[in-house]
Amino acid sequence: MLEPGDHLLQSTQLIRPIDHFDLRSFDLNLLIAFDALMEERSVTRAAARLRVRQPAMSHSLSVLRMLLQDELFVRDGAIMRPTARALNIAPAVRSTLRQMEEILRWKEPFDPSRQDRTFRLGFSSDVELLVMPELTARLRRIAPGVRLMGRQAERADIHRLLDEGELDVGVGCFEPGAARYRGKYLFEQTLSCCFNPKLLDLSAPVDLEAYVSLGHALVTLRDDLRGCLADALSRSNVELNVVVASSNFLAVLSIASQAPVLATLPSRMAQRYAPGFGLTVSPVPLKMEVAPVAMVWSARADREPGALWLRSQVQQILGGYAKPGDKVVNGSYRTNPKRKVRTTGSTRPRNGSRT
Repeated sequence: MLEPGDHLLQSTQLIRPIDHFDLRSFDLNLLIAFDALMEERSVTRAAARLRVRQPAMSHSLSVLRMLLQDELFVRDGAIMRPTARALNIAPAVRSTLRQMEEILRWKEPFDPSRQDRTFRLGFSSDVELLVMPELTARLRRIAPGVRLMGRQAERADIHRLLDEGELDVGVGCFEPGAARYRGKYLFEQTLSCCFNPKLLDLSAPVDLEAYVSLGHALVTLRDDLRGCLADALSRSNVELNVVVASSNFLAVLSIASQAPVLATLPSRMAQRYAPGFGLTVSPVPLKMEVAPVAMVWSARADREPGALWLRSQVQQILGGYAKPGDKVVNGSYRTNPKRKVRTTGSTRPRNGSRT
């Protein structure tokens, strides 16, 4: 029966800090050797059980005797009989080994239907529209306690946001970054242009001369009218007549529906949303390098069950946008470290002007 104050004593013992310096010099394999000797009562059989040579087991017993200042096992004919000290510590050693075994085998269970947490996702602006509606509908069915927070994230900021824990995953035109990140390529991208046939005397496919000479509406997340296409345009040696830029893809489509301009955006976005604005979709008649869509996350969350589950949901949703010819589907950064971006159409020298 515990006396008054015993609970406090036990609590103090449980929270007493571990002396890592002392343990650092102790080989935990010695506990395994001790447990095998308790089971077999023979150095030879214990060695066979652990698949080591008999001299190695004899050496372990010698070290244990020195550390614990006790014979531990005394030979009695063909049997090694444990001493009182050995019998006293044996249950604690067995319990410790079982706990270590459970720790190594333990996997945190994850039941989406029982979760109450918030996941934070960073997107390239177009990808958010592809992911969030379907992901929200899916989670309302299978994980009603899970909340989502989506936000715009630029390539220059994505790794900092992951490092600071502000995002669980980034999805978009993101690069792998340093070794402390993990990532997966999801699908290739191509570009399309959209226009209102009631405002522009055009038909699909739009030819190169019309594409270069007409006014353009583009998406930008930075202080540059060319926005997300700035790098692609520079590499293509083309200058467009950009008359308006917005940070929102739907706003750009709305502009194209009411003004005589071309709106250039990723083909999947154009095909899905442009018809709702009364726009005609056409391939871009230029050779433009477009980065593939990828998913990137911190290595710290690489095996966390909740984060794994979230990434699998995103991958299932975006997997529907991949085409059979996409070589990067399910690829990883580690297997595609120098992934080349896709090109489309033909090119010609700059001959337009930009406002």
